[in-house]
Amino acid sequence: MSGNLKQIDAGMGSVVGVNNLNEPFVLINNVFININMSLKHFSVGPAGWLGVNSANNIFKLQSGSFITFPGLLKQVDAGGDQIIAGVNMNDDIFCLNMDANDKWPSSTTPWVLINGKLKYYSCGPYSCWGVNSNDQIFIMRDVSNNVCSGSGNWLNIGGLLSMIEVATDGSVFGVNYQGSLFQRTGVTRSNPAGTDWISMVACPNGHKHVSFDLGVLWVVCVDGSIRKCTL
Repeated sequence: MSGNLKQIDAGMGSVVGVNNLNEPFVLINNVFININMSLKHFSVGPAGWLGVNSANNIFKLQSGSFITFPGLLKQVDAGGDQIIAGVNMNDDIFCLNMDANDKWPSSTTPWVLINGKLKYYSCGPYSCWGVNSNDQIFIMRDVSNNVCSGSGNWLNIGGLLSMIEVATDGSVFGVNYQGSLFQRTGVTRSNPAGTDWISMVACPNGHKHVSFDLGVLWVVCVDGSIRKCTL
């Protein structure tokens, strides 16, 4: 794909991303179109279109415009079952149930604080995955739109990843600090933790970021180039 990004996210048939200048883009007719604002992380999914800027302010697309959303996050995820999730500058983990998300804007935005520390957090239809500052991988099971905090108990998954993404269908992909790309196999609703990691190659010189939607894997390579892979 033409263009250059540092982060990419795909969900609900849409693809978004940001480049090293914190310029956000939306893929329209196979062309990444710049949006006139500044974001360091951009996410799209069942919870809507959400982004955060360099000051950790949160923005959500509402009636065609990006409006400031209450709270501060350094990374946000819209891929859960209509729940918003993310982490702040202290690696604290937060989520917002579907009802609160749907009723926004309202006088209160009841963010739920989840125990633990993560630097990156991503949600799917029935579980959320994250990585901490040591690149350890964790999963929160039994996540739903009314109980975004899930079971409340983290399960440590073997392996090390620097970022991880859960697709709308529950598929899990991640990249490690060496730029290697992995997919989690055996992930189902009855076994959300899956069974194993398999290595994949989309970029010849290493991978930086990954997202998956509707059978298509979107990968940002170490040099910022973008690859679109049909699985």
